[in-house]
Amino acid sequence: MRIQRIAAFSSGGAGGNPAGVVIGERLPDPATMQAVAAEVGYSETAFAAPEDGEWRVRYFAPAIEVPFCGHATIALGAALALALGDGRFGLRLNQGGITVEGWRENGLRAALQSPPTRSAPAPAALVAEALALFGLPPGALDPRIPPAVAEAGARHLLLAFRERAALDGMRYDLAAGAAMMGRAGLVTVALLHAAGPSLFHARNAFAAGGVAEDPATGAAAAALGGHLRDTGWPHGGGITIHQGDAMGMPSRLHATIPEETGASVRVSGEARIMA
Repeated sequence: MRIQRIAAFSSGGAGGNPAGVVIGERLPDPATMQAVAAEVGYSETAFAAPEDGEWRVRYFAPAIEVPFCGHATIALGAALALALGDGRFGLRLNQGGITVEGWRENGLRAALQSPPTRSAPAPAALVAEALALFGLPPGALDPRIPPAVAEAGARHLLLAFRERAALDGMRYDLAAGAAMMGRAGLVTVALLHAAGPSLFHARNAFAAGGVAEDPATGAAAAALGGHLRDTGWPHGGGITIHQGDAMGMPSRLHATIPEETGASVRVSGEARIMA
């Protein structure tokens, strides 16, 4: 089994979120995929095999299987472009299908079309529990973007704060975070700061997957894009997200947001091969 290591959403040849990518003639059994993901140790590893003209894909974090992972999809798109040439590739997930594109010209890049998006106001009890977990007061929240549970293939709690300093000091207990996310069916909790209508800073806690933090979270970027559109945020057709800086892994994610409510969001970025 060949395991490729590719950092997705890198910035100028550095940073990004490392993902494992395994491409084979058929998918290994789930126990093997889970064991490989745990051994690789990245927040996710994508496994892909050809099936009926598409690619059957499953994603595993070190502790669990996840329904969709944006950065691992970007890494997979880059790997498919390297192996097969530039193009668009159909991906069949556990629930539904998406596409990913990959290019090699002017640096390795990829773009995914997310699953459909949807969002709803976050329950008050969940917000209170999350704020207590991170040691942040309710008054720190940005009233322009109320807390929400948003989806684009996976569920995320979105918490936007008035000041970026709320993100800079992110600390939490991993076991308590995993328990909270498990009860709420969340994949990550995204702490956000709107630096402008189309520029966001983000940190994503991923205790549910056995990882404290993701340097770049493409699924959460798509979910955020859909939520901003559906709530009337003046995004101007797209957003850029800066993530991973606090971890020394600067990452840049770009989300193109169509007007139709619930529509797929396009998330793109650079990728780099890791030694």
